[in-house]
Amino acid sequence: MKKIILTLGLILSIMAHAETKMIKVDGSSTVYPITEAMAEEFQNANKGVAKVTAGISGTGGGFKKFCRGEIDISDASRPITESEMKICADAKIKYMELPIAFDAMVIVVNPKNSMTEISIADLKKMWAPEAQGKVMKWSDVNPKWPNIALKLYGAGADSGTFDYFTEAIVGKAKSSRGDFTASEDDNILVKGVAGDKGALGFIPLAYYMENKKTLKALAVINKSGKSILPTKETVENASYNPLSRPLFIYVNAESAKKSEVQDFVKMYITTAKTIAPAVKYVALPAKAYDTTLAHFNKGKLGTVFKGKSEIGMTIEELLKKEATF
Repeated sequence: MKKIILTLGLILSIMAHAETKMIKVDGSSTVYPITEAMAEEFQNANKGVAKVTAGISGTGGGFKKFCRGEIDISDASRPITESEMKICADAKIKYMELPIAFDAMVIVVNPKNSMTEISIADLKKMWAPEAQGKVMKWSDVNPKWPNIALKLYGAGADSGTFDYFTEAIVGKAKSSRGDFTASEDDNILVKGVAGDKGALGFIPLAYYMENKKTLKALAVINKSGKSILPTKETVENASYNPLSRPLFIYVNAESAKKSEVQDFVKMYITTAKTIAPAVKYVALPAKAYDTTLAHFNKGKLGTVFKGKSEIGMTIEELLKKEATF
């Protein structure tokens, strides 16, 4: 009798485990903190119904998995590119593009660095491909700056942050010197800059906000010649440019037919206005989330970006694009 009871218990346990549905998410390390918080909220509210797995392989890495049909949702810190659109189309993967927050890329240095601001032109001197082997000290950029080694830290080649940064600073996506410390894991970049007096790097606003005690943010001289620090306010009013950008999730259209994916995405959209600021990102206006939810409910497929990032896009400009989707 005991053996029968034990066997029934084991069967019930296996059945319960089998009923747990999986929602697979991967992609941008920038979007990851938002998705991680969303996953926790969703799982707490729907105990045992579905499990959300969230990975960090970079925006490019996420799209590779997404276009192979391996994941349900791809986190992205830039719009899908023309080449990724083609790969998805060839694999008959249809998708919905959903903006969920705004972010700023922060130029960070070691706290012992005396600098307070930097121009786009100076950043280009540091990061352009032709700088490799030539711009090796701070004084190589500006003779008035210290004669110490310049150590650069930035996102890896699979990162949407790398694509956006190089396009905004150098003028072409992925165009960069190669002799810098690269990683899709922003925590590695944080530790690198914090431990190196001659370091400079670029990281998402959320990672800077979490590490303000060990890093120093430089104000960026914007298009109007003003020296602007990255904050919620300067991202919202578009004065922190050109290093502000929208963040997205891309949802596989077939996956969206599953009730658990529908529920997760709807929760993501409706709670992003509170979750995004809680993890140090800039929420979109309420009407933006209303529009995004309407697009998801109607099953709007494709992208409004035609395979290219729009450097320095403001929240207002994003809303205009979404309104015509």
